[in-house]
Amino acid sequence: MVRVGEAAPERVRSLLVRERTLQLAVNSGVLVLGVSAGCLVLGLGTAALLVRLRLPWPRLWWVLAALPLAVPSYLLAFAVLAVRPAASGLVPLTLVLVAACTPYVTLPAAAALRAADTGPEDVARTLGRGPVAAFCAVTLPQALPAALAGTLLAALYTLSDFGAPALLRYESFTWAVRAAYEGTIDRTGAAVTALVLAVLTLLLVAAERAARRRFTRAPATTATHRIPPHRPGAAVRALCVAGLGTVAALTLLAPPAVLVGRIVAAGGVGADLPRLLTAAGWTLLLSGAAAVLAVLLALPVGVLAARHRSRVVAAVESVAYLGQGLPGVVVGLSLVFLSLAVVPGLYQTAPVLVFGYALLFLPKALGAVRSSVERVPVEVEEVARTLGRSASGTWWTVTARQAWPGVAAGGLLVTVTAMKELPATLMLRPTGVDTLATELWAQTARGAYGAAAPAALALLLLACVPAALLVRGDRA
Repeated sequence: MVRVGEAAPERVRSLLVRERTLQLAVNSGVLVLGVSAGCLVLGLGTAALLVRLRLPWPRLWWVLAALPLAVPSYLLAFAVLAVRPAASGLVPLTLVLVAACTPYVTLPAAAALRAADTGPEDVARTLGRGPVAAFCAVTLPQALPAALAGTLLAALYTLSDFGAPALLRYESFTWAVRAAYEGTIDRTGAAVTALVLAVLTLLLVAAERAARRRFTRAPATTATHRIPPHRPGAAVRALCVAGLGTVAALTLLAPPAVLVGRIVAAGGVGADLPRLLTAAGWTLLLSGAAAVLAVLLALPVGVLAARHRSRVVAAVESVAYLGQGLPGVVVGLSLVFLSLAVVPGLYQTAPVLVFGYALLFLPKALGAVRSSVERVPVEVEEVARTLGRSASGTWWTVTARQAWPGVAAGGLLVTVTAMKELPATLMLRPTGVDTLATELWAQTARGAYGAAAPAALALLLLACVPAALLVRGDRA
């Protein structure tokens, strides 16, 4: 905003109303609509299969439905390009983003279906509806608000994603911001485009929060009756397992299989191993530091939001959630301007990059802290105080002890997300420092897909570790 405010008004107006800005808006809008529709249909279908049917190995399907969150969208795009180098444009990009974003819909929709009261569904069956028609007419609408909230998260991710659109050569807003930042000395064009992108994403954040409020304020789903999972016939079970297995294979197995194939085709690992290990070390160090900082920033706000309800606390919490609506390319561009203007000595240093990660992923840590503290009964804290514990002693011995698994899960979520982050890393990384994401990006930008395979495989393996810990913690 400061950079745009310093520019001549005529210059800003000409950039806003030019045909290219409108074209970028149309491109991004079409992409968001396509990905949202695909995620909603696939996510609701997967959630219904997981909750309402008794399938073999049920825990396995739950884990496989969540794990795609650890796979970067640009890694899926890389796998597509490794198989079909000519792939580009809207259709392959939409398929890639649907595969990457469907868990945002599946997980909340499945949770809502598990909590839904199915008593009215029995009534609909007694009135002559078939099982599928009764489910769609009565129970499915109870999960629709949660599914729509997840769909808005998928739309938000789509609008802010940079790597997959760039690899598949689709001109979205994030691609245009990066191109304007690198292609011209005058960064006003990049700042104006980034501001338009920020406004669009904040509108999506407002829609997501409104949908979430509607979901949480909906009539309590105190299920007085729940229909146990139906055991379908062998043919239907086989069909469902084949469908879920195909989605999991395309999302989770195809990328590493393509990467290994590339390495074998290249005659073995031709990567510079010390350089790869150094990139992996920087990835772990930067993402771990970002997780610690994000949790530290989230703790006071999350505890306040969990224990005190007031307009001031709600306003502070809303400000902390703004990072959820700011794409990495916008935060990166802003911190470049800010560091150069205020503290030039910190430009392109690790602290600025870690701070950028913390800003971007603070909402993930904040949500985990708030929900974890809310689960600790206030009455337990009051008993500790009546037995002589001080406020700080009660916090450390009662509240923190019970809430720390959820807080740690928030830190893991930040870690796995920061490992994948690309645009802010490209803009803010210290000179001479590469992470696995930037190493992968540098190789694919040159078309050296075989040389990029080791970095991509290492990134996938590293990202799966905190993701697996998250799933294990959720199951516990």
